[in-house]
Amino acid sequence: MYPRVKINLSKIKHNTQSILELCKKHKISVTGVTKAFGGDNSVAKSMIEGGINHLADSRIQNLKKLQNFEQEKMLLRLPMQSEAEDVIKYSNISLNSEIQTLKYLNSAAKKLNKRHKIILMIDLGDLREGIMFDNKKVILDFVQAVLNLDFLHFEGIGTNLACFGGVLASKRNMSQLVDIAKYITQEFDIEINTISGSNSASLHFLDILPKEINNLRLGESILLGRETAYGNQIVNTYHDSFILEAEIIELFKKPSVPIGTISMNAFGEIPEFEDKGIIHHSLLGIGKQDINLDSIIPFDDKLHIIGASSDHLIMEIKNPFYKVGDIIQFKLNYESILRTMTSDYINKEYY
Repeated sequence: MYPRVKINLSKIKHNTQSILELCKKHKISVTGVTKAFGGDNSVAKSMIEGGINHLADSRIQNLKKLQNFEQEKMLLRLPMQSEAEDVIKYSNISLNSEIQTLKYLNSAAKKLNKRHKIILMIDLGDLREGIMFDNKKVILDFVQAVLNLDFLHFEGIGTNLACFGGVLASKRNMSQLVDIAKYITQEFDIEINTISGSNSASLHFLDILPKEINNLRLGESILLGRETAYGNQIVNTYHDSFILEAEIIELFKKPSVPIGTISMNAFGEIPEFEDKGIIHHSLLGIGKQDINLDSIIPFDDKLHIIGASSDHLIMEIKNPFYKVGDIIQFKLNYESILRTMTSDYINKEYY
């Protein structure tokens, strides 16, 4: 049935192997991020077969799906106090920045009699999660709070870059992260096991990362074979592990500009149209509820996306050989993988 996403599991396994080998040269471990495909077990298994020993996700619901795998699991998004028990139950480690939340996690861990590892997140300027890098007092207070709680273990520190503010990894900000780790070690006389230097955006800078950076949290680079600082393809990887297919459900010649007074559409937008005269106007059985128009690209360059409603994709077809019932294929970027793989209305096919 259509629409559907075709997922090439062997390509995902191959990408995982290639990227792990690349990181191994720099003595960096990889945590495989599963959130883009909603914790899908088939895709996660391919990553594991490729060598991944740690899995991470932002959603508790997805971590629950991964419980059949023995690999250590990390909650990527900062925990909510209201979900503390599930955080402990379904993950071994979590990223944190709030002292008050630690108390909830410790209580839940005590209840479940399970030790839980804590990664302190440091904000190096991207302005998403973490304690600001120059606020040493708050950083030390946080570490002390972890050390005071019986069922929590201070595992290390991490940062996130290039997700919100677009700030790139650099020798300077990665060195700041390492300096904070050294500062904590000196103040508390403890060992820091993990210094996690962000995500797929850091792959472009492996040669300049300080040797103390020993972990990256990678998703897009494994799924699409590209680093995310500049969007460059990584050597010996595939970029087409995910392909979207949708069916033509109507095909007529129609005007390229609507007839009548134009006001807001179903999404509160006032659309604009280019007058191309009469065109081959087609509808596909997929819409904005499932995809972002800017994140899918037809394989056939004779097809042009005009727009979409909730359930219909409107396209101009310049190739006269298409007919109703034909299947159109699209390339996907990271956002479109995220949307299609987490949509209940899009079927998944593995090969």
